[in-house]
Amino acid sequence: MFVLVAALLLLGVVLGAVAHLPLPVALTAAAVIGLWLAVFGVRERLARRTR
Repeated sequence: MFVLVAALLLLGVVLGAVAHLPLPVALTAAAVIGLWLAVFGVRERLARRTR
């Protein structure tokens, strides 16, 4: 339960910080994070398949 509360608190802080950024900067950061998560997912899938 504590982890869930901490995650929601962190999400609120991050969303509050993004609200103060210009839209192109926020969209660029979101694209970079999305790309990073996609690469991580592909690497994990390939690593799981070879085991």
